[in-house]
Amino acid sequence: MNHDISLNDITIRTFLRPGDIGYVTWMHGALYCKEYNFSTSFEAYVAAGLYEFHKHYDPDMDRVWVAVHKGRIVGFLLLMHRENNAAQLRFFILEPEYRGIGLGKTLTMLFTDFLKEKGYKTCFLWTTEEQITAAAIYKKMGFVLTDEVESITFGKKLMEQRYEWILC
Repeated sequence: MNHDISLNDITIRTFLRPGDIGYVTWMHGALYCKEYNFSTSFEAYVAAGLYEFHKHYDPDMDRVWVAVHKGRIVGFLLLMHRENNAAQLRFFILEPEYRGIGLGKTLTMLFTDFLKEKGYKTCFLWTTEEQITAAAIYKKMGFVLTDEVESITFGKKLMEQRYEWILC
């Protein structure tokens, strides 16, 4: 945690600019390699997911939250519409020096507000067993672990976990 960084110094925008998809893909690839030893297959997974979001983007039902500090993306969260009035939480990431200042809480509150405003009935996400801090945040939001699948998708053996939140 960097005590020199204030939440007030960070702006959050809800639209993508040219370069954002590539940068957010790079953020995930670099950070998840360093913190979890994920391979480039994870980076490709993120790139494909961001492409899917862009291809099917509906401004009334989808949203991004791009946290920017001094011109650099330092956090990101995405809500993507799915079938049957469901939403998917994807690509939630914070640069390490921006953790612990309330940015994650702010992004999840904005996410939750949008989710409820749009009347989604359910929301789900996929993560891994190694992301214990993220899972704690998701559980605090109301998500419940509903499935675990053994995987080697990200370049190593692990358990992928699906969390779901029933809103009504």
